[in-house]
Amino acid sequence: MEEITDDELENVESKCSLLFKKVKKLERELDETKKEYTKMSAKLKELKRARCDQENKQKIQETSRNLDREWIDREFEWSNTLRQLLKDKFGFDTFRPKQLAAINATLSKKDVLLVMPTGGGKSLVYQLPALVESGFSLVVSPLISLIEDQLIGLKKIGIKAATIHASTSKEEVKTIYEQMLDKKSSLKLLYVTPEWLAKSKRFMSNLKKAYETNRISRVAIDEVHCCSTWGHDFRPDYGYLGLLRPMLARVPFLGLTATATMTVLTDVQTMLSLENCMIITAPFNRPNLFYKVLPKPSSKDAILDYLEKLLKEEYNNQTGIIYTTTISESTNLAVELKNRGLKVAPYHAQLEPHQKKEIHRKWLEKIYQVVVATIAFGMGIDKPDVRFVIHHAIPRSMESLYQESGRAGRDSKNADCIVLFSLNDYLKILTMVSSVMEEKKALLTLEYCLDQTRCRRSIIATHFEEVWDKSHCNKMCDHCSTGNTDFVYYDLTSICVDVHQLIEQAMSNDEKLTLNKLLDGWFQTGPKKLRISNLKVPKMSRQQAEVVLAYLLMKKYLAIDKGYNTYSTIAYIVKGKMVHAEKIEMLSAGKYVGIPKKYLEKEREEDELPRKRKKVE
Repeated sequence: MEEITDDELENVESKCSLLFKKVKKLERELDETKKEYTKMSAKLKELKRARCDQENKQKIQETSRNLDREWIDREFEWSNTLRQLLKDKFGFDTFRPKQLAAINATLSKKDVLLVMPTGGGKSLVYQLPALVESGFSLVVSPLISLIEDQLIGLKKIGIKAATIHASTSKEEVKTIYEQMLDKKSSLKLLYVTPEWLAKSKRFMSNLKKAYETNRISRVAIDEVHCCSTWGHDFRPDYGYLGLLRPMLARVPFLGLTATATMTVLTDVQTMLSLENCMIITAPFNRPNLFYKVLPKPSSKDAILDYLEKLLKEEYNNQTGIIYTTTISESTNLAVELKNRGLKVAPYHAQLEPHQKKEIHRKWLEKIYQVVVATIAFGMGIDKPDVRFVIHHAIPRSMESLYQESGRAGRDSKNADCIVLFSLNDYLKILTMVSSVMEEKKALLTLEYCLDQTRCRRSIIATHFEEVWDKSHCNKMCDHCSTGNTDFVYYDLTSICVDVHQLIEQAMSNDEKLTLNKLLDGWFQTGPKKLRISNLKVPKMSRQQAEVVLAYLLMKKYLAIDKGYNTYSTIAYIVKGKMVHAEKIEMLSAGKYVGIPKKYLEKEREEDELPRKRKKVE
């Protein structure tokens, strides 16, 4: 064997080294290319969604332009029957906005997505057509309690309806299966939950047989936003509904919701294979609702004082809802208000069905003035004379705010929708959510609460991509009712620098700052290690300081770092982006507006906001 010289070995090693470097370079380039590909793929997906959104917006505008001519003014073969049934069965002389358009479209075998405000009469849009046609309508609804309420109402007016769910007896199930296939059956509406559809193969088999014998007139999906992961109340079992479209190809689909942005509607269309459906949107504006945001008192007693006086004086002999964030808050607040002589009851998911039904009944009959509820008290709550809805804490999303406040004033008389805002409640929500999407939704609600100048309705309209005109409010929100145009900017730059210093000081002492610890250090009332001696105590109340910190959070000069222990998640406030040459300015409607002093036991001292810069003309 020929001997390998050192030079030859060195030459091969050199070539190997060179090739290795080339491979490493190619790997880096490949990684960069993969990153670029991922970025461009995401961008392409975003552009496709944006284009789809734009096409849907144009479709909605086109539909809106043609509604009067094609779907409302035009006489159909069923028009006289509709008017007669509307009066005889449901007791109404006229249709509400967009009801007739949606009914005529679904009776014309069109697929329809209907967006209509809470209390706008969505149920009628699938109940009335079911009476006009032969066969039955399949109604998918998220809650058994909601279904049972509707069945009671339909029975009162002589409409044959039924439901199948896990608690339905075998005899009832057998009878309903027979009615599904019997052409002589008077069954008009069959209600099921998405969970039942997902797990019952026997039901799906019977549904297919009913379809093959032309027994199904339509599929109505209530709360259709639950299909979308972008919706505020996504439910995984709604995903199963995508299998219905190919199985029931000739049956028109009708999706109904009170709250859906364009993104949600696009997602629903894709999931249910309804790309060519009609999208009908009723105006989001509820002109009789008065929207306002008030700062939540910092002490528990002050909050209770406010609610007690509000319920005993302003809303005496009137009924309403107080929404809380958690079950424990619902229970504890109800107990505290009861101890003050108020007729209230808690309502949440852990109550037994018979307890929920009893509380609901007593509230409807005005035995209870208020239900102190979590979001479990929601879908299907149909009491016309609710005079107020109070959010004891900031809602989780704009959709929740709109839908929950929309349970007030369904009789078209004036009603109040109040949000009590505190930064602590917002931070609590952040510890409860489990995705970036949910955090973004909560941030939009924070922006709604912090805005001190814009019409509340315009903020809601913008969120739901509604065309807005300032005349729509008619002084029915806390901003428009004052007529105040004395807007001023407040310079928060030096305040932000001070807060950043406090956070840095805490970090140097291995200390993490909760909101209360940060406020203690800022106001020089906490442990010495949290204070900075040469920092001035702010010339404002702690409540105002919370608003300022919330604004800095919203503008990303502060951020939240979540910490975890055995029992809970904790929100720590940390530095966000740095302050450079820019000024941080907060626009405000002049004097800080708080809860009227007549509702508080002790009058507060006059508060002073951070220094003024200039007025806005």
